[in-house]
Amino acid sequence: MHQTLTALSHPQIDPVLISLGPLQIHWYGVAYVIGILFGWWYAKKLATTNHLWGDGGSPMEEIDIDDFLVWAVGGIILGGRIGYILFYDLASYIENPLNIFKVWQGGMSFHGGLAGITVAMILFAKRRGFSPFSLFDVIAACCGIGLFLGRVANFINAELYGKVSNVAWAVIFPGADGQPRHPSQLYEGILEGLVLFILLFILVWRFKKLRTPGFIGGAFIVEYGISRIFVEFFRVPDKQLGYFFGTNWITMGMMLSIPIIALGLWAMATAKNRTLKT
Repeated sequence: MHQTLTALSHPQIDPVLISLGPLQIHWYGVAYVIGILFGWWYAKKLATTNHLWGDGGSPMEEIDIDDFLVWAVGGIILGGRIGYILFYDLASYIENPLNIFKVWQGGMSFHGGLAGITVAMILFAKRRGFSPFSLFDVIAACCGIGLFLGRVANFINAELYGKVSNVAWAVIFPGADGQPRHPSQLYEGILEGLVLFILLFILVWRFKKLRTPGFIGGAFIVEYGISRIFVEFFRVPDKQLGYFFGTNWITMGMMLSIPIIALGLWAMATAKNRTLKT
């Protein structure tokens, strides 16, 4: 009883921000749109600030970022959706295949979105004649705000909440069991979003790491992967998956994060060997 009395109540904000007849605009969708628009603006700023890139200047132009926007949106949405279906809830979507297209109801995988936009960056950069790693660096530097807003939307939706806890900031989520729980969505938003954005901001503007293609992108997925593994200790796993290998702590999110950490460390370690243009 003591835990329940001292816990914070979830604000129970309507997941639907605006209803216009049959059209419903969800907070989750708005978070994606704002994150993409901010990333678009910031990416153009990075691509046109030549002193960040060294004596030769930026290998890309503002028009390259404009043109890549459609590729980025497609890669994030397709990759994120396909990744969630394959790794998190395949049986459910096989049973109800039309639900695959209901993106507004949630169900996106960061790791799938990362794979999708990576493929898009490789194809696009090759066509434009600059290093895919440079494009990866620019896009990675922009993602933190979008990731933060996405996790705030998860909190508003009262989904992906954490384990039962008696910490002072524990929250009672509607639709759960009435027990106070870690607001793990906000943990992720802070670590994988705001902290990540600030770290990469410093690496870009203070240490000029855009001059070594792949370093910023590598730092991005290393920090994200470590943060995700840490938060998974406080987060309740997807109910259709649970824990793996007979443990009560190994989750799908952890397993998907380990290889990207290794990939990020490799990208950082080999960054000095790359050039800005192909």
